[in-house]
Amino acid sequence: MINLVVHATHEAGLKVGGIGAVLDGLLGSTNYNQSVERTVLIGTFNRYDSMTVERLLSPRNKLTVIHAPVFGVNKAEPALTAVLSAVESDYGVALLYGKRTFGRAEHEVILIDSIHAKEGPVNDFKYFLWQHYGIDSGKFDYDPEFKDFVRSAPASYAALRSLVGPGDGAPGKQDNNRFILAHEWMGLPLAFAAQLADPWDWRTVFYAHETATARNVVEFDGGHDTRFYNAMWTAPYYNATMDSVFGSRDDFYKHALLKQTLRCDNIFAVGDLVVEELRFLGGMFRGANIDLVYNGVPSFPLSLDEKLVSKARLQSYAENLLGYRPDYVFTHVTRLVLSKAMWRDIRVAEHLDWLLAEQGKTAVLYMLTTTLPAGRRSEDVMRWEEEYGWPVHHRTGNGDLVDLEVSLYNSIAGFNWGSRALKIVLVNQFGWSQDRCGGRMPADMEFMDIRRGSDLEFGQSIYEPFGIAQVEPLSFGALCVVSNVCGCIGFAQRALEKTREEVELADFSNIVVANYTSLPPGWQVFSPWDALNIGTAQRSQIESYNSAYVARQIMERLPRDAADMQALLTAGQEVGKRMSWEVVVSDYLLPGLANATRR
Repeated sequence: MINLVVHATHEAGLKVGGIGAVLDGLLGSTNYNQSVERTVLIGTFNRYDSMTVERLLSPRNKLTVIHAPVFGVNKAEPALTAVLSAVESDYGVALLYGKRTFGRAEHEVILIDSIHAKEGPVNDFKYFLWQHYGIDSGKFDYDPEFKDFVRSAPASYAALRSLVGPGDGAPGKQDNNRFILAHEWMGLPLAFAAQLADPWDWRTVFYAHETATARNVVEFDGGHDTRFYNAMWTAPYYNATMDSVFGSRDDFYKHALLKQTLRCDNIFAVGDLVVEELRFLGGMFRGANIDLVYNGVPSFPLSLDEKLVSKARLQSYAENLLGYRPDYVFTHVTRLVLSKAMWRDIRVAEHLDWLLAEQGKTAVLYMLTTTLPAGRRSEDVMRWEEEYGWPVHHRTGNGDLVDLEVSLYNSIAGFNWGSRALKIVLVNQFGWSQDRCGGRMPADMEFMDIRRGSDLEFGQSIYEPFGIAQVEPLSFGALCVVSNVCGCIGFAQRALEKTREEVELADFSNIVVANYTSLPPGWQVFSPWDALNIGTAQRSQIESYNSAYVARQIMERLPRDAADMQALLTAGQEVGKRMSWEVVVSDYLLPGLANATRR
């Protein structure tokens, strides 16, 4: 039994993205809670961000606040109140302590608001970072997120220490039963603060949900994944590193922090390519211990009849919006950021439209994505629906389309104008119910319908360390179309190896791998520097060529009848069970923590 695991993350109090989904899966699993005696989540909050505070304190967040004087709450025992209040006074911070529910388990949460933190402890910590890690905080304080987590670290560790007490470590002998998991760079300042104050009391682990430097390189060049991975895969033959190929990233604060993760007792990586990307950083990363700890896939029992009920609701919605009842329902549920490469869906759709028309079939693609995390007000959506037919039609300048939604909708509108058998509907809203999405959505629609009822889920990202959303519908019998740089592929392959002997991913009908890094005949990359010649034009040409193959694979695998649907459902559920969070904890997380004690 592990005594204590601390999760340092920006999603400690509120789920906002992928790490929040990981916390839901890990901390709600039976295997985790049977193996870890006590769990504490530590992060930050901003008392002046009214929207975030509203979500933080909402009953839907399942956070029970016990101590938060800034919100007028103090339900803690006198002894606990005294030590937490002392931290607030000593460091000049506001502190929230409570308990948050994950599945059937309840875990402790500490959040720090450091806006008015005393400068003395903060400056001492910054000096420590410079002296021992070479991190010049003054160079990166322009970034408010970096500044927030560094300023919060001394008080965060003091609050943790006052809550859990000292460990059993002694000079030369670390405590092997207390762990700090630094989820991405945001968790590193707390891990470093623990190494400063009580270096023998903790085992620290960097939990790499991505390689920030690799994401930066992939996203900010038109060659994207096609360029980057062709360079990375040829680099070992030339002893080349990421900096030597793409130039120094030392001015990038995430890169500066990432290089110091070698100071931790272990590194976790959520996908096989993340391991390769970390090795590509060079130096001691080439020989460092890096354990794979995949993300899990939600797996729930589902009958074919239940799937058909959900699909019927999605079909009815399409009929209300578009005037036809589609044979197939395609979906893409995601955050709207560059890495999700939404334009690739449209490229594949251009080929699918012709193939569907040839067979006399129709389809709809729902893109449920928005750049606004909280979505739109329901009353605005209702008005837009009445005025101009939202979400089939959109407008700018009234709060409807913003940021990346504008260019995405323009591409969708161009596609819909000329398509015959497939239409794309951009639902730029947070939520999937009639009260959130308008009166034309069936009254009994719920979010899980878009998961259970989908025939196909797109997810052809240019950078995707794992991709939980892409494979969430796997156990619901959907085809999952993922790019070959998606980390979930490695986990699926391992699950298949345990399911059948000598099986390849290509033989598993439920996953279609879209390969946009393979070069057409006649194209050759002999060195990582050759790959630098792949730019926007070259990558676009490769996408055009390879998306046609993806569309043909989809048409071959789409179910023709109930028997085909049942076969996909059965196979998806079998593999999904072997990719569950329970498997992640028992086969990957716990062995990784054990490895951290061997350093």
